[in-house]
Amino acid sequence: MNAPDIWSDPVAANRVVRALKALKAVAEPWHKHSARIAEIEEFFGLSEGEDPSFLGHLNEDIDGLRQELDRLEFYALLSGAFDRNDAILSINAGAGGTESCDWVSMLLRMYARWAQARSYDVTIIDILPGEEAGTKNVTAVVKGAYAYGYLRAEIGVHRLVRISPFDANKRRHTSFASVDVIPQVEGDVDLEIKPEEIKIDLYRSGGKGGQHVNTTDSAVRITHLPTGIIAQCQNERSQHQNKQVAMNILKSRLLEARRREQEDKRNQAYDSKQRIEWGSQIRSYVLHPYNLVKDHRTDHETGDAAGVLDGKLDPFIEAYLRQSRLKGQE
Repeated sequence: MNAPDIWSDPVAANRVVRALKALKAVAEPWHKHSARIAEIEEFFGLSEGEDPSFLGHLNEDIDGLRQELDRLEFYALLSGAFDRNDAILSINAGAGGTESCDWVSMLLRMYARWAQARSYDVTIIDILPGEEAGTKNVTAVVKGAYAYGYLRAEIGVHRLVRISPFDANKRRHTSFASVDVIPQVEGDVDLEIKPEEIKIDLYRSGGKGGQHVNTTDSAVRITHLPTGIIAQCQNERSQHQNKQVAMNILKSRLLEARRREQEDKRNQAYDSKQRIEWGSQIRSYVLHPYNLVKDHRTDHETGDAAGVLDGKLDPFIEAYLRQSRLKGQE
């Protein structure tokens, strides 16, 4: 950073800045906590263990330090190359018809409430309503520190069991929806997309948006012909803005596809094309005949199904990240 020509190449300079911030995020708290531990040891030596009130204050300091170290240890679980990035969240209805479309809407609300509790910003960029109710699929950008690092724990099929609100006979139904999360890449990533490799389609936005959105062909769909990967956006007011957002999402999806392909070569058990139906779920949400949410990867569970659907996801996310770290060390 002190090099006189650091900004002669803005792209390279921005990479250095991000790397520096990532290192400081870990190094500075570590040095701070190390200094506090040294202070506590020194104070304990001065007290000679004879002053109960002074020892009580030291114990409070130690408890506070332990909590901060636990948080610092948890951040070590979010040390992936893109964990600090914003996240592109996609939810798609699976087997179950209208039930699954309603389940997509419930999941979207769950993640929105979780994000709200963290002061993250959620922007829906593309949504397709269900034919009768709910949502067939939706794509949203979740902006906030470590958004991708947290939400990557949610990738997979989510299963809901409940009494159907759409069934006049009040029978129990099982619904499925898939959740995919990819990191939103920065604008300076090393990825070239040639003009002849993409197809751009314009269409009229179908959601709510006032006078402008529904009267012009401002929505943009971009297809990457070599891979078949599609990105689309209908949220912005202008065709140009939608194209920019769609291109950014396409670039993010291409990079993630490349990463997953490399990961698949290292681990043949990885399957990014699971069928969205029975037996492939990562988590089950049971609302009838009892309340239970269980993650089938970690066995973490809770009876507070309503709380989970209201955004209380952190225990599930933390359990998954800790398990992933342990597997990586084996």
